[in-house]
Amino acid sequence: MDAFSRDVVDLSSGLENVPILIEKNVVSSTIPQFQYSPENVQGPGWAVDPSEVTLPGCSCVSHSCVLESCSCLQTHGQAYHQGRLLVQHTDLYVTPVFECNALCLCGDSCYNRVVQVGVRHKVEIFWTTNRGWGVRTLEPIHCGAFVCEYAGEVIGFEEARRRQLAQGPKDSNYIIAVREHAGTENVTETFIDPAEIGNVGRFLNHSCLPNLFMVPVRVHSVVPKLALFAGRDIKAKEELTFDYSGEYRGFCNPQGPCSNLTDPIEASGTDGLQKKICYCGMKNCTGFLPLDISILR
Repeated sequence: MDAFSRDVVDLSSGLENVPILIEKNVVSSTIPQFQYSPENVQGPGWAVDPSEVTLPGCSCVSHSCVLESCSCLQTHGQAYHQGRLLVQHTDLYVTPVFECNALCLCGDSCYNRVVQVGVRHKVEIFWTTNRGWGVRTLEPIHCGAFVCEYAGEVIGFEEARRRQLAQGPKDSNYIIAVREHAGTENVTETFIDPAEIGNVGRFLNHSCLPNLFMVPVRVHSVVPKLALFAGRDIKAKEELTFDYSGEYRGFCNPQGPCSNLTDPIEASGTDGLQKKICYCGMKNCTGFLPLDISILR
């Protein structure tokens, strides 16, 4: 029987393209209470509305842009193949992705519109044996395919610091600090917290050998979307994970070896300064979840 034929609860309440399912034997009332939002929302301490269109658009009149004539692709580079799979690079640092936006004249079918389309793969929230909630895919996912956003409240540094310091020893910290380096001195920081307002990304577990990696993607706003892509071909029923530290050493790549695409991204995945034990079970496990103390300084 197909997974969507069951009597299930859609965690997104219809806000995603496909239902975000909950494991059949899990009582939905046990899921942590939060407001589901498929996109980032403006939070305390952040002056820019992430939904506001602030980036220039292209003047392409065809349904899909081409590098020879599209100002978006010429300015920022081609991020996706025609099949909407991420173009993976072999260099250590990768510039953020810029997609066509609401001001672009190209159509919704443009291959440079991927993350903005939202979740396309069938996934399920489930209860793991020793790591709390997790997310697994119900269908195969190709290497380089977009899986989901890590969406939540976009907050300022002081608010992020206040929230982290207010947490108790048993509280989970969902705040991710994105640090993008442009040159040697220009550093842009974005703090995203999906604890109270977020999407399916808040349930993804850490792994020291993950199958997803995170890339900052800008669509309509200068505020980046934290997009998670498949780092290798993923089989149905596999748990989806990413490295909270932002490290990624890659698996397969149709265009060559994968590289560490998320070096500029760091995550805050612990309570205060006390490290939590990592239960990912991988051979290269470091023993503890990553600790980002720079948010406390």
